[in-house]
Amino acid sequence: MNNMRNIDLNLLVTLEALLTERNVTRAARRLHLSQPSVSIQLRKLRQIFADPLLSPAPGGMLPTTRAQALLRPLQAALAGMRGVLEPRHSFDPATAQLTWQIAAADYAEHAILLPLLGHLRKAAPGVRIAVREAAHSKMIKQLESGAIDLGLLAMDGVPEDAHHRVLFKEHYVLVARRRHPALKGKLTIDTLCQLEYVIVSPEGGGFRGVTDTVLEGKGRKRRVVLSVPHFLFVPEVVARTDLVAMLPSRLVKDRSDHIQVVVPPLPIPSYEMAMIWHERSHLDPAHMWLREHVSRAL
Repeated sequence: MNNMRNIDLNLLVTLEALLTERNVTRAARRLHLSQPSVSIQLRKLRQIFADPLLSPAPGGMLPTTRAQALLRPLQAALAGMRGVLEPRHSFDPATAQLTWQIAAADYAEHAILLPLLGHLRKAAPGVRIAVREAAHSKMIKQLESGAIDLGLLAMDGVPEDAHHRVLFKEHYVLVARRRHPALKGKLTIDTLCQLEYVIVSPEGGGFRGVTDTVLEGKGRKRRVVLSVPHFLFVPEVVARTDLVAMLPSRLVKDRSDHIQVVVPPLPIPSYEMAMIWHERSHLDPAHMWLREHVSRAL
């Protein structure tokens, strides 16, 4: 690669836009440049890096292996430069007028956003929140592209190099309808294996979870007969059928009117919930305020 003194840093801004948008027209629109100008800059970038960087593909362009490796360090470097060059403004939640995009599954909506909203409405009445789909496979790309400002997910899904903060530890409980015929006495592992289960598979179609792993370690297995993509549907299924479920405790702590909550007869590993954000937002005063407010609300 050429000596850095010979590189126009604006080309790196263009490269970030191209790698994020994967489309010359969208990158040009994002940069407020003409499409021919961006195409010329792409040719210069290819010469600088001695790599095609982006190849034509249906609906846009695909980054090369070299380009994929460049994206995160490039974003981090540009975020640092912007932090140095742009004036730092204080954030006043009482007068702020902005929208935060937060990716959250329905469990995180219930366990994290619901306790947050009352506090947020009082502290920042002019702020809006848009909740976005929270598929783990999409969340990192959403953060990188700027489609979301904050992601809420289990800690085991957080990339090692991502900015994150653990919010709380969650544990599982067995949930069944009241007066379930199989749960009249003490719950045993034998009874646990005889029950029929509904399970949450956020990506769709899964029929096993951490409970199955624990049971298999003891040479046992359970029967999962229903798989659904959303958590909040499960308490209704459990309340109206003889199906049971292993659910996060925060999801059912206020639903004792139609269901019963039972401590499992064997230890099911707990997990931590975290929030995750991108380097570009790490030092932003408004984003820092939001992260602190989420933590305090919980």
